[in-house]
Amino acid sequence: MSRTTVSGKAKKDTTDPSQAPINAVLTSDQKIEFMRDMMRIRRFEQAALKYYNHGRIGGFLHLYSGQESVAVGTISLLGATDHVITAYRDHGHALAVGMTMNACMAELFGKATGCSKGKGGSMHFFAPDKHYWGGHGIVGGHTPLGLGLAYALKYQGIKGYALCFLGDGSVNQGVYHESLNLAGLWSLPIIYIIENNQYSMGTSIERSSAFKDCLAKRAEGYGIDWDTVNGENLYEVRAKTQIAIERAKEKSRPTVLEIETYRYYGHSVADANTKKYRTPEEIDHYKNSHDPIQLWRQRLLEEKVLTEEVANQIDQEAKHEVELSVQFASESPFPELSSIFEDIYVEVDRGTAPSGKHFFND
Repeated sequence: MSRTTVSGKAKKDTTDPSQAPINAVLTSDQKIEFMRDMMRIRRFEQAALKYYNHGRIGGFLHLYSGQESVAVGTISLLGATDHVITAYRDHGHALAVGMTMNACMAELFGKATGCSKGKGGSMHFFAPDKHYWGGHGIVGGHTPLGLGLAYALKYQGIKGYALCFLGDGSVNQGVYHESLNLAGLWSLPIIYIIENNQYSMGTSIERSSAFKDCLAKRAEGYGIDWDTVNGENLYEVRAKTQIAIERAKEKSRPTVLEIETYRYYGHSVADANTKKYRTPEEIDHYKNSHDPIQLWRQRLLEEKVLTEEVANQIDQEAKHEVELSVQFASESPFPELSSIFEDIYVEVDRGTAPSGKHFFND
């Protein structure tokens, strides 16, 4: 069911998303590349889980398995002036923007060759050169930062937008609503993507959020356009995100998209109750009937874009790339102890006059 905007009226969308203009021009190679991108994320997460359980990765680990089509579908539309920011379930988005497995795996291992020099870990992947601004551990705390990215674009007269991902558990945070208010008030080019994987940590959305119809509908209170998206359909993800992109770039107006998806593992790997607040049968149902990678694979087979042989080859290549990234991470050095004083103050890193007291000094 597709929703319209501030009028609050629901309108059923019967258009085939595969025939949307943004999808109709896709080449066979591009469609196969989406398959490759999703498979790389899936295999990376499986390796991360393995080495976390082996004690090689510390801290928390929030896996993206089951949600791959959301990151790949939306980020595949990014242009040179567009930006991405996300929460702590950030591995999928990082790989989708083009970060290397080596840099990402090394960060999980806490190594100096990691994307955040081994200091950020799973929740804090960064790649400023790719306009990827994290990876943030505070629930909803990054939503005003995404707003700031959009504000900067508009202030500088740059035709671009900020893509800000958040989970369904973030929608009740005050800063998110404050951000929506300013996005609507100042007419900023930001797209908030609610990745609704049905559970806020261990609590279902029905038990954690007061809403009618869907979470995105709250945007009406701020005069913001919104829509819901079937997250297992890569074509639909791209088609509806493209509408929001055009609104942001041509009208400098925000959008809230609620993309329905599902995570196969717990809130984090440390979530011991993942099969208590939801049944094993429910998890198996999504894996067997709603897996975005298998659905995309089947779609491409039906379109005769993909063969079983090529699909299996893509999977093997992803496995091999992950193995190499684990080897790279294992052989990389840990950060030097002295580096604890780096990447704290810009004045210290650049050797310029400090604007305030360096609190490590007496």
